[in-house]
Amino acid sequence: MPVTSSPSVPLVPAPAAMLLAAGRGARMRPLTDHTPKPLLTVGDRALLDWHLAALLRDGVAQVLVNTAWLGAQIPAHLDATWAGSALQLRYSHEQTDFGHALETAGGIARALPQLPPVFWLAAGDVFAPDFVFDSAAYRAFAASDDLAHLWLVPNPAHHPQGDFGLEQGRALNLPAAHPGPRYTYSTIALLKAQLFTQPWCPIAAGNPQGEAAPLGPLLRRAMDAGRVGASLYRGRWTDVGTPERLAAVQETMKTGAVFADK
Repeated sequence: MPVTSSPSVPLVPAPAAMLLAAGRGARMRPLTDHTPKPLLTVGDRALLDWHLAALLRDGVAQVLVNTAWLGAQIPAHLDATWAGSALQLRYSHEQTDFGHALETAGGIARALPQLPPVFWLAAGDVFAPDFVFDSAAYRAFAASDDLAHLWLVPNPAHHPQGDFGLEQGRALNLPAAHPGPRYTYSTIALLKAQLFTQPWCPIAAGNPQGEAAPLGPLLRRAMDAGRVGASLYRGRWTDVGTPERLAAVQETMKTGAVFADK
């Protein structure tokens, strides 16, 4: 991977991102019976294209996308849509390799040989048109001892209990009986490859066996060790998990900020 540097700072890998696009989207049926959920549209573009436009705008040109359900549609769409742009797209095809999706941690572990030691992560089925993939946040995280930095959001109606606590810039793994407050993980994060090694993650390097595993347990272990930062994000954000939520965001989306296309 190329690196960015100056005489006064350590070498830092050029920013890269992984977009999660392998899920079945069962709650979105029948819309996802023939279209992968990340290719459903909001406004004039697919959900994945909103992320890619923001990443490119913010100087993140190296992007890896994992696929599974109807996975061939995703590179066909993205390669055509972003042809001639500065984006460098690569793929991790879980359905082709193993016959099933690997969940978040399993999918990241599988893709890790194609990623730098520090990378952005975002779920392809989340709509967050105002989010900035900030280069200063990337550099600060790369220089820290943290294994992850999460962006949390106020709890939406469909997830009132939230996921993690937040105090002085740290994500907290609160026990069930703790009164809170808790916030919802936006599925946008900065991660280090080290999180997917022992003692945090039991999956072998490169996930050669195609183990399916969630990300939450790894994050909670790292939180308990004090190695997960967090920020509260209050911009527009929707987990487009049902046809009703998709319809709502399509109805209420405002046309303020416009990303520069290819």
